[in-house]
Amino acid sequence: MKIGILGGGQLGRMFIQNALNYDEEIYTLDPSKESSCATISYFTQGDFNDYETVLNFGIDKEVVSIEIEHVNVDALFQLEKEGVKVIPSAEIIKIIQQKIMQKEFYSNNDIPSPDFQIIQNKSELNFPFPFVQKLNTGGYDGKGVQVIKDENDLENLWNEPSVIESLVDIDKELSVILAINENGECKTFPVTEMVADPKLNLLDFNICPAVISQNIEDQISEIVEKFKNASKSAGLFAIELFLDKNGKIWVNETAPRLHNSGHQTQEGNANSQFEQMYRVLKNLPLADTDSFGYSGMLNLVGEENCFGKVKYEGLEAVLNLPKTYVHLYGKKDTKPGRKMGHINVLADSREELLDKLIHIKSLVKVVSF
Repeated sequence: MKIGILGGGQLGRMFIQNALNYDEEIYTLDPSKESSCATISYFTQGDFNDYETVLNFGIDKEVVSIEIEHVNVDALFQLEKEGVKVIPSAEIIKIIQQKIMQKEFYSNNDIPSPDFQIIQNKSELNFPFPFVQKLNTGGYDGKGVQVIKDENDLENLWNEPSVIESLVDIDKELSVILAINENGECKTFPVTEMVADPKLNLLDFNICPAVISQNIEDQISEIVEKFKNASKSAGLFAIELFLDKNGKIWVNETAPRLHNSGHQTQEGNANSQFEQMYRVLKNLPLADTDSFGYSGMLNLVGEENCFGKVKYEGLEAVLNLPKTYVHLYGKKDTKPGRKMGHINVLADSREELLDKLIHIKSLVKVVSF
């Protein structure tokens, strides 16, 4: 079976590493000839935002999927018309890749999400402080999102189509990875707690399972069911959530693909999110998602002021630690905030897990020569 993946980054790389357990041909399309997937797949260098490039790449594949949502969705609709299986569907990718459509999707399907206003430019703003501005398109890894606290911040407001959203009084940031195959079978991984880096505005580390009440579990299960019914699509999705200080769950946003908050499943669960995605694309029975105690993940990102050929300081010390697993992404060059790898950790308690993650964070630095 020829499986085509739009995007050649680390998510595609880890998917391919898992898919090599099976007899498949994995093809990737990415603008960079030095992408993470370039040396481990049938690689095509090209722009996944270009209609003709995506169409030509996908036309001879049995199934086409994504590892980044910012792709040419018109080409995906045409591939569906040509009989190519697109997972997730072109329609749900189109909805999710535009923050405005994504918010309207939640509203129309009774999926709880913070109050919002849609604006085309800043002159239309009519919303109480404080709020979050999310650009309609292009946001990724903390980019295209900013908090506007008061009138003094208004000079920073982007004059572009955006979602203006109430600022949630957050107790915890959570994530749930949901898989749906074409037969309608649905499975989730245990809910994960995400801890963000406040400076970079991206995931620092995560903790699984999250410590949450049955009431909160029930709220999340209801959201998952509503999303499954409304999306009408097979796929692997990461639903990012806010738990507010009143015990209410809100959907922040959804990624229609593999996700950073599911990396600890590689060693922390009976099967990983990458195995699950493979089964979704093949419409196979979904994998067992049982967890092994406590697991967590620490992102390895480029240090401030470090540009150029990458050097990992402290990895040897990490390799001496028990139940600790290093995953590097094959990227030759680093820059500040660039995701270069991650480290997974297993533990017998939440306290032990946090101690290990904090200790490892103090050991490892991603710098340049």
